Amino acid sequence: MSHEKKTIAIVGGSGYAGGEFLRLALGHPHLEVTQVTSERSAGLPVSLVHPNLRGVTNLKFRKAAELGEADIVVLALPHNSAAKRIAEFEARGRVIVDLSADFRLKDPEVYRAVYGEAHPAPEKLGEWVYGNPELRREELRGATRIACAGCFATSVILALYPLLKLGVLLPKDIVATGLVGSSAAGASASDASHHPERAGSLRVYKPVGHRHTAEAQQELPGHFPLHLSAISTPRVRGILTTVQAWVPDGWSDKDVWTAYREVYGAEPFIRIVKAARGIHRYPDPMLLDGTNFCDLGFEMDMDTGRVVLMSAIDNLVKGTAGHAIQSLNIAHGWDETAGLGFLGLHPA
Repeated sequence: MSHEKKTIAIVGGSGYAGGEFLRLALGHPHLEVTQVTSERSAGLPVSLVHPNLRGVTNLKFRKAAELGEADIVVLALPHNSAAKRIAEFEARGRVIVDLSADFRLKDPEVYRAVYGEAHPAPEKLGEWVYGNPELRREELRGATRIACAGCFATSVILALYPLLKLGVLLPKDIVATGLVGSSAAGASASDASHHPERAGSLRVYKPVGHRHTAEAQQELPGHFPLHLSAISTPRVRGILTTVQAWVPDGWSDKDVWTAYREVYGAEPFIRIVKAARGIHRYPDPMLLDGTNFCDLGFEMDMDTGRVVLMSAIDNLVKGTAGHAIQSLNIAHGWDETAGLGFLGLHPA
């Protein structure tokens, strides 16, 4: 295992995603943050925009045009921005991590259908590894181009993957509903960063046609009809997703539990939550703020064969910056949990 420090530059570090990656990177044993860019905040101390980092770093924002070289360049830009400038960023670092959706979808025609325009660099799509460690661990080893998974897609994929991988679901429509905080509900990263008093009031509902549907369909085994709906909640962080699917006659909670254990038994950040008593019997995103865990639960409707899967994550960590760090750990051969040891808070 390598123990050297890698220099890291964060492009677009004033928003939610970039700020969260910065927070985690500053506490990482193998990373040294040397540059953070922001067009609007250039020249200002990083801690002025991210007050939780007071006394932790003396870095100041610089403009992207002033970006120097680094071992790793993290792109925390609005969707469809990084791909237009990818050659510029590739000239600055050997390893590139993109937190946006620009390189997640492998088919340029699917990208056009989902985002309403042609991909700016379709010839590059095949170079990127999808940054979901639980599904793409082997491909991530040694990877130099990491396209981090979307937050809602992550919560859906992790809930469904074991049952689809084992081929046990009946060929019926799968319906997923995500209760999402404002930081995952379409709020502008720069708007939320510069107007934090509005962060809890920015609301976007997406009952149909959610963009992460294509991402989940691409990554999940099988080709079942998948329908995603997002509903905003008063919280800033967190996603609680319920997924309704169908299992064969005779299946019970024990069978679902066995499937999850078979696929996720060795995963460091997957926890199965199904308690017989207490007030926290099912996954709860409030208990996951700041953590890289995905808590999974389920409940069987024995009368109909319907199983309700539940998935809770912090969208800014396990759904964005945390699985980016986890992916980098795998890519460099570091301890997969390095920099991700925060266990959450209770009461929350």
